[in-house]
Amino acid sequence: MKNNNNKISLFSLIKLAFIGLMTSTTLNAKILDFGPNVLTADPSGHVWKDGRMYVYVSHDLECQEDFHMKDWLVYSSDDLKQWTNHGPFMSLDDFSWADNYAWAPDAAYKNGKYYAVLPVGTGFKDRINPEKSTKWMGLGMAVSDSPTGPFKDAIGKPLWTKPYTNDPSLFIDDDGQAYLYFHAKGYDYHVVKMNDDLLSVDGKFIKMDMGGYTPKMEGPWVFKRGDNYYFTMPENNRVLTYYMAKSPTGPWEYKGTFMDQEHNANNHHSIVQFKGQWVLFYHRWINVPGSSCHKRQRVTAMEPITFNADGTINKVQRTD
Repeated sequence: MKNNNNKISLFSLIKLAFIGLMTSTTLNAKILDFGPNVLTADPSGHVWKDGRMYVYVSHDLECQEDFHMKDWLVYSSDDLKQWTNHGPFMSLDDFSWADNYAWAPDAAYKNGKYYAVLPVGTGFKDRINPEKSTKWMGLGMAVSDSPTGPFKDAIGKPLWTKPYTNDPSLFIDDDGQAYLYFHAKGYDYHVVKMNDDLLSVDGKFIKMDMGGYTPKMEGPWVFKRGDNYYFTMPENNRVLTYYMAKSPTGPWEYKGTFMDQEHNANNHHSIVQFKGQWVLFYHRWINVPGSSCHKRQRVTAMEPITFNADGTINKVQRTD
């Protein structure tokens, strides 16, 4: 896989200027321009053993129809100001069993290896006549010796074929146990334990107790801060909301919204701590100059995210 290690200065696609992006305690909002005419979404942020921030993103194509995406990109930074473009770390061509929908990625580090869990699929979705749809999606597992790849399909098939699944979140607890959360047809608010090799599941899907609150969801993101576990998601595919628990499998208590919707469009996010500051990565739909197809396109953005003494999350405002 070709790597492009050119340094990129972050500047706003909508020509917004921000001063003092990061100090020891303060991070200002920023839309991240990962290169000329590069459209990205579904950011998965991780800080690996070298201390750098790595952001794995899906890659929107200009004028693509219904999110027919082909590859995934990765960028890294040691200050959230200057970013290194490592190029595509994997593409649909690397999966013999899928040919469409390179959607929201996630990643993990375990046993000296880097793992990517990637939703991919086949077929097409017929929005006018849903009964004619042939679309199917599943989760692939890829492995690499490097956080930037190249990654290789590690099992040559999806983790499972039923249920139809996308939007994975792979969380590794302090004891090394890995949990895989996901969006799945008829299986939202479920989790499954992963075996130590991260290439197979351990046991059956676990339906979690969400305290009676189970709205329509998309990509979950699970993390731990102190003694609290957080289950966060785009509720109704739009509004970022969260739950808290003392266990990675719940029971969960609904806590409310921490980011409102924008343009009645989808969102997908990750939350990670970097040099003492918690950061929210997400995507926005903005007017992109020169686009010949869509009024708005998706770009990756970041905001600081803060917590109260009881662990609850303060509301995050997008900064224009």
